[in-house]
Amino acid sequence: MGVRKKAQGTEGQGPHIGRRGLLIGGAAAVVGTGVVMREELSELWWRAPGVTKPRVDGAVDFTGARWVAASSGNLRRADRPDDYRVDRVIIHVTQGSFDSAVRVFQNPSHGAATHYIVRKDGHITQMIRELDVAYHAGNRDFNQRSVGIEHEGWVDKPSSFTARMYRASARLTAGICERYDIPVDREHIIGHVEVPEATHTDPGPHWDWDRYMPLVRAERKRLASSSKAPEPGATRAAG
Repeated sequence: MGVRKKAQGTEGQGPHIGRRGLLIGGAAAVVGTGVVMREELSELWWRAPGVTKPRVDGAVDFTGARWVAASSGNLRRADRPDDYRVDRVIIHVTQGSFDSAVRVFQNPSHGAATHYIVRKDGHITQMIRELDVAYHAGNRDFNQRSVGIEHEGWVDKPSSFTARMYRASARLTAGICERYDIPVDREHIIGHVEVPEATHTDPGPHWDWDRYMPLVRAERKRLASSSKAPEPGATRAAG
């Protein structure tokens, strides 16, 4: 969540089919509208009657995570990576306690949530499946292409970021990168503040990227040398 810089984005609002086509004149408008409608209808496929992406109750995408569902008002159901390529991991800081973040993400009026929350002691809770689009980045395109990870703490308190938190988060991020073939670099693993038109400042100046990235690289190397990372949804939530 972090500290807000300006007004929140409008990711939660539904798409407006044909809106961009109205801006184009003549025959180009017809072609453009058709393209727009195909793109936006593909985003709405799951809204059609009788069409539902199968879900397994209690399934998580990261082994050892605990499942606690976010409100459906804070996400958009999807079929990633089949409908949207996943090529970013976005790091957030809650600007509050772990428990308060869970409560907020369960509130349908909040309008935002991340896929995961990492607690100070390294515990990981998953609140949104990776195949779904979480409203966390304040940017529609980046929401569709990313997995968001919150970290318990405050951007102005270096003590928020513990060794256990860094290690657990690194394992989580490495697993995500393994699943979706995301390069482990600072172009693809970014802070919320680095999202175009970002509305928040997290993870802030005290998040130690020089410490974090080597941990992620080491975990990714370990995964590559062992068996293939589990496919999303293949793991039951921790008790």
